[in-house]
Amino acid sequence: QVQLVESGGGLVQAGGSLRLSCAASGRTFSNYAMGWFRQAPGKERNFVAYINWSGGSTNYVDSVKGRFTISRGNAENTVYLQMNSLKPEDTAVYYCAAYSSGDIWYKPSYWGQGTQVTVSS
Repeated sequence: QVQLVESGGGLVQAGGSLRLSCAASGRTFSNYAMGWFRQAPGKERNFVAYINWSGGSTNYVDSVKGRFTISRGNAENTVYLQMNSLKPEDTAVYYCAAYSSGDIWYKPSYWGQGTQVTVSS
């Protein structure tokens, strides 16, 4: 089992920045690829970003490319999501996720409880 706890959400004006953190515990963090998802009100939860176990490979949904950066610190057992140039449409609950071996990209095994990000216009 892996436990994930997100932090860093909040209210920010359009054009501003936030950095989300996700602290992992329970198993060897560096064994897991990690991801961020988000769920806007009344919508499904959607993929945002992915990072492999070493941090050498990342992937993003098109709508955040060039604005968001996913990174990880394996020594700190933490994954980050740096969000710049935020837009009102980025408003959502953001979830951290951990992938077990064999998980498909949109269905990780472990989820955090989520952190709210609200971008005002």
